[in-house]
Amino acid sequence: MTEGTQAVLNQAAKILIIDDEPIIRLTLDGLLRQDNVQLLFAETGIKGLALAQQYMPDAILLDLMMPDMDGYEVCRRIRSTAELAEVPVIMITALDNREARLSGLDAGADDFLTKPFDSMEIQIRIKNILRMNRFRHIIDQRDQLSRINSELVCAYDKTIEGWSLALDLRDRETEGHTIRVTETAVILARLAGVKEDEMEHVRRGALLHDIGKLGIPDSILLKPGRLTEEEWQIMRLHPVYAKEWLSEIKYLEPAIDIPYCHHERWNGNGYPRGLKGEKIPLFARIFAIVDVWDALRSERPYRQAMPDDQVREYLAAQKGIDFDPYLVELFLDHIC
Repeated sequence: MTEGTQAVLNQAAKILIIDDEPIIRLTLDGLLRQDNVQLLFAETGIKGLALAQQYMPDAILLDLMMPDMDGYEVCRRIRSTAELAEVPVIMITALDNREARLSGLDAGADDFLTKPFDSMEIQIRIKNILRMNRFRHIIDQRDQLSRINSELVCAYDKTIEGWSLALDLRDRETEGHTIRVTETAVILARLAGVKEDEMEHVRRGALLHDIGKLGIPDSILLKPGRLTEEEWQIMRLHPVYAKEWLSEIKYLEPAIDIPYCHHERWNGNGYPRGLKGEKIPLFARIFAIVDVWDALRSERPYRQAMPDDQVREYLAAQKGIDFDPYLVELFLDHIC
């Protein structure tokens, strides 16, 4: 049981009693007063409606026959007020007949108590209706938390997309690359049998695949010519930076495989750890193919974009060397 749920259960129940007869109010006070119950009283329907809106009770006991506004009308107004519409209403009546009960149900009553009261009956009925109302509050609370969580996840994902766009803008040679490879990686992941509930991790990992390059100096990242061996050593640190940063963000942990491992190669000649074959995480093996495919098809200052048929030839030649052979076949058969 969550702390929020326990808090709802521990709250004192507020019961509003609307009845014009002082003896009835006094009787109900004696029957219902407990440590965990707060009783509110109104002698008219108008005052009762005002108290209901002010205190938002957990249940309303409503007399049927009152001088200014009868219980039917009060109940209808309760049901037409958005914040009160779900509050349980128990009608109190001296009329024990079918027509009165049908009219009460039509007005929105949940239950009935007939005068004179049976003390055990009224206590049990109130207890049961409060339990149902508390359960409704708990369900509402969980629904609200679920909505808040969905909104937070959406906000986080928008932030991730913003990060990816910032990376593309920093390195204009790869502008649009992140969105393209993300969309394609998701397609290949589905073909490879990745479950739908894991697809968000693929998408997030793809969006963040080069996040570690934020730690690489511009003099290296944006260098127009070939990198020296020392510069390559620094460049190869970007997957490590990605893992260090993203590991601090709990909900991104399942997406780390792509930023951390997409430069690993099937034959073990990749970096940063030199993983080989299926020891390379599946998401990273999927993304590695898509990443190279898009890079080869894109124009660079130091080379022209490679024609599609040559890209296919290159990927096919790298089966079992750079890339997972099975995934390359899937890619060539269904995407490239």
